[in-house]
Amino acid sequence: MQTQELLQKVQKLYNKRFKTTYKRVTHAVTEVKDTLIEASTEDVKAVSDVLIDAETSKIKSELDELLKQKEIIERALEKKSEELQELKYEVFNALEDVFKEDKSTLVKLHQVKLQSIDLYDILSEMVESALITALEKDTDGDISESTSEVINEITFESIKEGSLNTIRVRKILSTILATAIEVSEATPNRAEEILHATLKGMRSGLIKSIDRFKKRVAYMPVEAKHILIEDYDTIMEDLNQTDVLFSQVIITQASESSQTIRTILIELNKEMKYDLEELILISKETAELIKDRFSHYAKLAAKKADFALKSNRAQEAKKMGIQAFGVAKEALGTALKSAKNALDKKEN
Repeated sequence: MQTQELLQKVQKLYNKRFKTTYKRVTHAVTEVKDTLIEASTEDVKAVSDVLIDAETSKIKSELDELLKQKEIIERALEKKSEELQELKYEVFNALEDVFKEDKSTLVKLHQVKLQSIDLYDILSEMVESALITALEKDTDGDISESTSEVINEITFESIKEGSLNTIRVRKILSTILATAIEVSEATPNRAEEILHATLKGMRSGLIKSIDRFKKRVAYMPVEAKHILIEDYDTIMEDLNQTDVLFSQVIITQASESSQTIRTILIELNKEMKYDLEELILISKETAELIKDRFSHYAKLAAKKADFALKSNRAQEAKKMGIQAFGVAKEALGTALKSAKNALDKKEN
């Protein structure tokens, strides 16, 4: 029996009047059972496909309709999300314009703005764009250096202006690594290369951020020491466990990833434990510097606290100390520009 003749017979025998799939299928193939026993794999597959199509046509149609609705809903959600963010920006732009002469209020608005907008969504998009650009511009089969430079810039720009508290730094590092994992999942043949370069860039960016903080502490005016006094315990604790924080971010993201990515990250984490000496050193040096300068200042703190907190220099210093990024888009825009420059240098 020819294939086409066999399929036509199966289709003719297939009858919807039977109530179950089992009965419909068995009735359709019973008469051609002997033919199928002698048939080729291709013919058996053709018969199976005919029966599957007959049984699933209604569900496929319903699924297609649901997928169309899903796409419509997703587009609507994306559009509304963008509209929401734009309206937030408009509100803050108006408020900033009203209080543009009042520096103190303006700084507070910046802080609220950073808490209100989807900063980490922007960060994720920027990392994804940078990694994809690195892959697209790759000409020699090695993106390690360019990717590391890009992530270094992004990490540094994201962390440098804000607090070094564990929660904030962890969220930034986790967002960057989670995005790199997504790109790696989509580019499995470059996964290890991407993740190794990402971790290297994150480490370098974190070290550079702490070093910048250390230099700012060294030249911080006396009045601004109150910033460190208020958060002294937290700052000291966080600086003394930066290597632990870094490893925890890797392990956490690994536990939430596929087996392949998990294996790569766990192995890279083991290897990087020997490369965290610089991070540990700069963190401890910064902690010691704060400790030394705090101890010296503490003797005078009780008598001068009220005066120092009210002075103009103290107010300006405190405003600089608590302002996280300035305006989020500008800070992240600077990071992306730096990242692109790094890529252009690598390309040239």
